[in-house]
Amino acid sequence: MIASLEGTLAAINSDHVVLVVGGVGYKVFVPANTLSASTGDPLFLHTLMIVREDAITLYGFATTAEREAFERLISVSGVGPKIALGILGSMSLERLFYAVGSGQVDAFSRVPGVGKKTAEKIIFELKDKLKGADGLIPAASGGSSDINKDVFEALLGFGYSASEAQAALKSIPADALDVFEERIRLALQYFV
Repeated sequence: MIASLEGTLAAINSDHVVLVVGGVGYKVFVPANTLSASTGDPLFLHTLMIVREDAITLYGFATTAEREAFERLISVSGVGPKIALGILGSMSLERLFYAVGSGQVDAFSRVPGVGKKTAEKIIFELKDKLKGADGLIPAASGGSSDINKDVFEALLGFGYSASEAQAALKSIPADALDVFEERIRLALQYFV
């Protein structure tokens, strides 16, 4: 199993790159938003190798969280690597996890090959799989506040599901103080 590659970026195409490692060029399929490098630049990718009857394919990602999200996406029945790359290429991880955690079917509408039924299936099958996974924490309702992420993680630690934690975060009044203790107290009131 090839877990990562480090080499020189030889070519960039719409859905894959060619990464030269030790004189060998590897064709690695990547999400559209993964690369910010140019041809000739050094590049490190976390990879996943999928072996099928007719092909051995490498998929590359900027972070291990991105790779893990890809693995979880392709575990959904009806979602293959091409659709999973499309999803990861069209939205950030935070946006993806927030969409799954809050059941936002519309968030997947811009992804080619993902209709309403597929989006519902992704949300249904991944909602509980995202809970507690390293690096896979949905964005809080208010955006990218670090305090909301801390509150979310604390709620997961207390045993609440990702969807319950999201609902509790949404229940926090907009004018609440940006202090962890205050926000966790308000979030816990949701469950009373």
